[in-house]
Amino acid sequence: MEAWLYERKLTDEAVPPELQEDNEGEWMSYVREGRASDNRLFKDWISAVPGSRAPCDVAIAAIQSMENRGYDVSEAEQYIEAGLRAAQEKDGGALQVITARINAALNRAPKKENNEYDRYTEYLDFAQVAAHVDFPDADEYDVDSQDFYDRIKAGWWGQLIGGCLGTQLEGYTTEKIRERFGEVRGYLRKPETYNDDITYELAYLDMFAKKGYAITSEDVACAWLELISDGYSAERTALENLRRGVMPPESGRLHNYFSDWIGAQMRTPIHGMLAPANPALAARLAADDSVVSHSNNGMLGGIFNAVMVSLAFTGKDMKTLLKRAVAMIPDDSEFYQVVDSTVKLCEECGDWESAWHICEEKYKKYNWIHAYPNAAAEIIALWYGNMDFEETCYIICMEGQDVDCTAAPVLNVLAVMLGFGALDEKWMTPIGDTILTTMRRMQRIGIEELIELTCDCVRRAVKPYSV
Repeated sequence: MEAWLYERKLTDEAVPPELQEDNEGEWMSYVREGRASDNRLFKDWISAVPGSRAPCDVAIAAIQSMENRGYDVSEAEQYIEAGLRAAQEKDGGALQVITARINAALNRAPKKENNEYDRYTEYLDFAQVAAHVDFPDADEYDVDSQDFYDRIKAGWWGQLIGGCLGTQLEGYTTEKIRERFGEVRGYLRKPETYNDDITYELAYLDMFAKKGYAITSEDVACAWLELISDGYSAERTALENLRRGVMPPESGRLHNYFSDWIGAQMRTPIHGMLAPANPALAARLAADDSVVSHSNNGMLGGIFNAVMVSLAFTGKDMKTLLKRAVAMIPDDSEFYQVVDSTVKLCEECGDWESAWHICEEKYKKYNWIHAYPNAAAEIIALWYGNMDFEETCYIICMEGQDVDCTAAPVLNVLAVMLGFGALDEKWMTPIGDTILTTMRRMQRIGIEELIELTCDCVRRAVKPYSV
């Protein structure tokens, strides 16, 4: 039936109800919705990250991020003080106007002349990456083997351990972590699995179980809409775009000030696990997922972590793996300059802290949720961890930044390479056997169930698999 007929039928069949004297309750629903909108905006300006309680203000961070991308944000910066004052005073009406003016200023912000960001090629999809990168052929690897099960089990456990370690520390610097906690070599409290990092991977896996290697960006978008009710920064913008019918890759670009942040990078270990020893396929899966909410360097960060996990199934040496993964990033991208220069720095510095202090200074203009400082943190932890799980945990925790989003993929990569036997029970026992999430489905999932599902998805997918 045509749309107008549905609406005509609805109108023709509508019967006026008995009128009530007092309809205030119905009208107050508008007030409640307005207050909810204000409260959400207050959190955009002044809030704390769940878990670590680190201060966070995505409204100001949006301006910072656009400046990082080479835009002149001076008009938007004029509203920062007024916005902070309105947020502190809980003046929702004023804050609505101020935030709208900031967003309008960002949307029309001109590019700075000769800015650093535009000196590099902008990458928008996997096809563009594949045309520039000579991906190696897949290694022979038996996904029906016990070895595959063992490494998938190790990968998921490594990722869960990293997420639990990082959730307690994210958003702080090395100096402040050391002042407050000393040298962090274990959990600081009972581990919790509630975080947004794993929810996107679970949504992806749920769709992959249906589509296999034919999965598309739009499939991933639909999985998000079905399973994930809300997001943060780039993911929230993407969800808002998707609800308006803006599909990927546009959903990751349209008014998305956070498209170079860590959100794709945090969620792509799953693609490496689904494409063991096949980095080209892992890169394609990761890119198609990443562009739902990110673009360019954010997408390349997603590719980087997926490729590392894929290589870890047959890799024997972490430093060699890091160099191979860097070589699979287009060398005319800014993300390549970040990861390549960090590897070279590791070759020159005698210890992790010397290398990290240089990176902290180098990337001080970037938000702690941006892809760049966190990619550097990953490389340094894996390099100086020397394939020692305990030492790698220690380094990635002490580096700070977006620790749950770095520790989870770092420990996934390392655990896949080492195998499940390298993980001490002291890391796993406090977590238990069940993952709790905030998703619409899969609110509770057994860890063993997740391991089996991942293995089964790969084994049932069409083989031999390719890009």
